[in-house]
Amino acid sequence: MKIVNLVLTSLFILCLPWILVTAALRIPANCPAMYEYLFNKYDAGITTGLDKTALKETAHGLVRYFNNSEEYIDLVVMKDGKPFQLFNEREVIHLKDVKALFRLDLYVLIGTLAFALVYLFWNVARGGTGYRSIARGALTGSVITLGLMIVLGAGLLFNFDGLLLRFHLLSFTNDFWLLDPAHDYLIMLVTGGFMYDASFLVAGAAAAGALVTGLTAWVYLRRR
Repeated sequence: MKIVNLVLTSLFILCLPWILVTAALRIPANCPAMYEYLFNKYDAGITTGLDKTALKETAHGLVRYFNNSEEYIDLVVMKDGKPFQLFNEREVIHLKDVKALFRLDLYVLIGTLAFALVYLFWNVARGGTGYRSIARGALTGSVITLGLMIVLGAGLLFNFDGLLLRFHLLSFTNDFWLLDPAHDYLIMLVTGGFMYDASFLVAGAAAAGALVTGLTAWVYLRRR
């Protein structure tokens, strides 16, 4: 039984960073307010010629696409009083690839969370010893997550462009992510500054989740 618990606890510890990070990545997949805020912060209206209403429709249209079953995005907004097809073929294909990454993120979140819930229920059934196993695993997993987010944060601060390039090279099997900021609206909207802030938002959310989880576990262990 001790060996089984050790193996399960180790898997739980490994799952926790994945749960926290993939949960944090649901923010850009589900939060149109983040898009609207960053569009405004980086003057997307000036760059694209879209008004606030069109930018709001764009934000909601992207989030809706990332969560529906459509293969390709078809986003039409009003520009200069006329309907305007926002994304060209190259951008549409790239957004399909981005959507696939968000889907993968969701599947990893569901899988790791399912294992964690089974682990929690199994240990709750064991009583006091099980609670301590949960707390120790949660504390260790939280510390690991915080360490990873600190390293990631340092990387974003000192070499954001390099990390962003490596991310694209590793994540995509084509070059449709190479867009022209003079003609392609996607890169006008989702600028380097946008990506920089969104990356810190995700890393910060994961770190905050780890901090709350770790402190809760630490307080429980101290009291016991």
